[in-house]
Amino acid sequence: MAKTPKKDPSTSTDRVIENRKARFEYHILEELECGIILKGGEVKSVRAGAVSLTEGWVKAISSPPSLLLYSVNIAEYGPSGPIHGGVGAAQHKPTRPRALLAHRREMIKLARQSEEKGLTIVPLKMYFKNGFAKVLIAVAKGKAAHDKRDTIKKRESDRDIRRATTRRL
Repeated sequence: MAKTPKKDPSTSTDRVIENRKARFEYHILEELECGIILKGGEVKSVRAGAVSLTEGWVKAISSPPSLLLYSVNIAEYGPSGPIHGGVGAAQHKPTRPRALLAHRREMIKLARQSEEKGLTIVPLKMYFKNGFAKVLIAVAKGKAAHDKRDTIKKRESDRDIRRATTRRL
């Protein structure tokens, strides 16, 4: 039998949630794909695309090595509400800290990099790969105002070039 080709996360039926603001606000230095620990209703919300990564950031701790994702809003999933007459709610807190999964040496390396002045760790994308939730995080350095203007200028010129080429076709 022929092997099925590997799926690219961007072509999957699941949604890819992107943090477009991070690429505008920061210079991306290094990227890393991590797993994320989610509770039941959170998985359904991520599959539905009810996630906001824009305010998110990652804290890397070197001893013991761990990565925690803060301020990422994963909306409550309505159908997973409490059972009528049941005790306690089955819903999760939308902005609770979530543990990220990576190799020990990668966590230690990220902790060292995040201790440097001006560097931070931000989430770029959240998606499913082989049935597992993944987060693409990046070590980033904040952009100055003139760098942001350059980014806007480049984006507008690229847009004008695309318009010109489509008109000719």
